[in-house]
Amino acid sequence: MYSITSVEDLQKLNPYIIVGCGGGGEKFSNLEGIETVGFLDDNPEKQGKPFCGLEVASNLSDLFETTDAKSVVIMLPIGAEGAALKYAVEAVANGKNVVTSFRSLSLGENLSLLKFAKQQNVTVKEISPRLDVINEICGVAPEKCCEVLPKLFYKPKAKIVFVGGTSQECGKRTTTKALGKAATERGIKNAVISTDEMGLEQPTFFNFRAGSLSAMDIPSAILHAIKYVEEKEAPEIIFVEGQSSLTEKGNPHPRGLSAAILIGCHPDAVIVGHRINHPYREPRGIAEEVKAIEAVEPTKVVGLSINLRNADDDVTALDFEKEFGLPAADVYNEGASKLLDAILNHVN
Repeated sequence: MYSITSVEDLQKLNPYIIVGCGGGGEKFSNLEGIETVGFLDDNPEKQGKPFCGLEVASNLSDLFETTDAKSVVIMLPIGAEGAALKYAVEAVANGKNVVTSFRSLSLGENLSLLKFAKQQNVTVKEISPRLDVINEICGVAPEKCCEVLPKLFYKPKAKIVFVGGTSQECGKRTTTKALGKAATERGIKNAVISTDEMGLEQPTFFNFRAGSLSAMDIPSAILHAIKYVEEKEAPEIIFVEGQSSLTEKGNPHPRGLSAAILIGCHPDAVIVGHRINHPYREPRGIAEEVKAIEAVEPTKVVGLSINLRNADDDVTALDFEKEFGLPAADVYNEGASKLLDAILNHVN
């Protein structure tokens, strides 16, 4: 097999040239017993500058001539598979061993490289996601790593509003749609992004199931969605539907999904939904959710969307407004105009 299973596997291939002067390259160079003799990066801004005690080079051939490296390790991000393959082939052609990261170059999908390495009598190994361990622990595992989206660094032009909640099925989708309708009625150009496969109703601009993605990919998907909407529609404000909750007790599994969407949004303002006497969920409550949201992201919860479906007859949204000191509305019956006012007062 070609998977690395211990640091001793790596030590046998010392010394190394490391391709990729970012977090992965630094992490690799800091592994116990690893000897690094050179660094390489495609980014001209990094070339010629010190990184982990060595100067960053601009091409492999120079490092082959000036170092005694036996191996090249490729620590590039998802999306750089073409560059990773180029460096791997160059290393093998020059009689060097190659260690790849599954993020940069999955060997299971590049069997020709393994054959080339065998012809050249060099070793090719992969720092894998160790799905074999997951399979042993859980009895099942994905066939391959499910982190696939390229990272994106993007600053939205529009104001971003995240609609979260204290639990699943508390009214986040209804609230997000209502906010879009309220903004449209006021002549505010807006877009609604749903992160659920059931988000099919107007005025949703588009929907996708964020829960189908790895937690590592969700923030990227959210940012790509925001960028896409801005390029297509140039809205003044974008409403993003959240999923699940950061604090729900009964079903902790989707809580990471909620955090990942929130982080991807990096919102200017947040609306929190809450369903009273929820029949099949176990929310901790509004105070806990507000605290959690504002701890995860430097943002502000500015209003509450109260779902009265299971409430006692004498309970109103105004009761929650008085208790928590935030504007609160029953958007199903009253619309979201009050919450939109709270958002606009905060972001403008």
